[in-house]
Amino acid sequence: MKKFLDWLERILTPMARVIGENKYLIAIRDGFLLSTPLLIVGSIFLLIANFPLPQWDGWMSAILGSEWAQHMSVPASASFDVMTILAVAGIGYSLARQFDEDAMQAAVVSLVAFFIVTPYTTFFTPEGSETVYEVSSLPLKWMGSSGLFLGMITALIATRLFVFVLKKGWKIKMPEGVPPTVVKSFEALIPSFVVVSIFFIISWLSALTPYGNLQEVIFNLLQAPLLSLGNTLGAMVVAYLFLHFFWFFGINGGSVVGAVFNPVLRALSMENLDAYKEGLPIPNIITGQFQDMFATFGGAGSTLSLIVVMIIVCKSQRIKKLSQLSLVPGIFGINEPIIFGLPIVLNPIILIPFVLVPTVNIIIAYFAMNLGLVPFTNGIQLPWTTPIIFSGLLVSGWQGAVLQGILFVLGMFIYYPFIKVMDNQYLKEEAAILEKKEEEDISFDDFDFDAL
Repeated sequence: MKKFLDWLERILTPMARVIGENKYLIAIRDGFLLSTPLLIVGSIFLLIANFPLPQWDGWMSAILGSEWAQHMSVPASASFDVMTILAVAGIGYSLARQFDEDAMQAAVVSLVAFFIVTPYTTFFTPEGSETVYEVSSLPLKWMGSSGLFLGMITALIATRLFVFVLKKGWKIKMPEGVPPTVVKSFEALIPSFVVVSIFFIISWLSALTPYGNLQEVIFNLLQAPLLSLGNTLGAMVVAYLFLHFFWFFGINGGSVVGAVFNPVLRALSMENLDAYKEGLPIPNIITGQFQDMFATFGGAGSTLSLIVVMIIVCKSQRIKKLSQLSLVPGIFGINEPIIFGLPIVLNPIILIPFVLVPTVNIIIAYFAMNLGLVPFTNGIQLPWTTPIIFSGLLVSGWQGAVLQGILFVLGMFIYYPFIKVMDNQYLKEEAAILEKKEEEDISFDDFDFDAL
């Protein structure tokens, strides 16, 4: 077993280091963080407008009027419908900052490059008419989830070109005494011209293709196939196997695997949200919400089930104290105390359930949704700290809450025999320490005071 673990560590650790230190993956990860608070805020308004109670609309209509839901959805549309714009700016900013160049200017140039390759037309059919009009506009279709992959690619390429030109020294240098803001503006002039010119040529060439523009090219040839691949049970299971193996070696598996997999899940989530807002059938099972709300409870390994088992059945002082300290953080998805305190890192006894429980959760939840027993997740963005049952109710109705409860209890049964083995080991260690301490205690009865 030790040789196998050593071999696995030699394979996974360099891989994790390469992925975890990659500037482009870090830029994508941090770039999405720019939009995350706004998406959560927008989701709150959308959730209020579509709260999963049959009487909710009637209650709110009586208080706020019949069109209250439309007004409540405006903040959601203002954030979700422009999420690609926010992602482009965030990715450009993050990548330029890693190269120690003007991050703000890079973000702006990335946005301009994205708009260059985006068509400025929307097809519109007036109500009661069969004629389709081509209207000059900034199409929200490409500002939301449909344009996400091109947005990421554009931000990375535009920023890298911008940085490359600056590093080459191709910039206008201003004399001493000129304010720093003015200096930066003129230094960015030549790099910005290069980026804009290159993306202009790309846009021109893509217009010659049967698709008509680069947005359609990327969506049909790259984004749609990737989403189809990511929206599978096999892809989800494989991603989570790697995620938990990384955690086993003390590497943040969520950051490593998420850097590659999360953009796909986010796009799938946005497709569900778009359908949910329009009242259309929700298309995807595998989404970011499926991952956050059904794969794990209490963090990687679904360790909230483990914590509750520890509280109920374990007798060793070490585990009892640790479980008490870990319960509240675990309810809100924070499980570092268990990962490093139990520990789970490099602990072959817990490795099996640590990997098995999330895998079982994913498989059962997938088939429960595929069979129509539980509604697909609606795409609403909840904070990852949202407790179970409540989170299931919000993203997948009461059926989702029931499914979470079932998976949580099942996880407890899977963890039980393994944690009992550890508990027995710790009990023996504590008994041995106590016995040794008693032997080392000095008793005054052992002294012969007459001999002094």
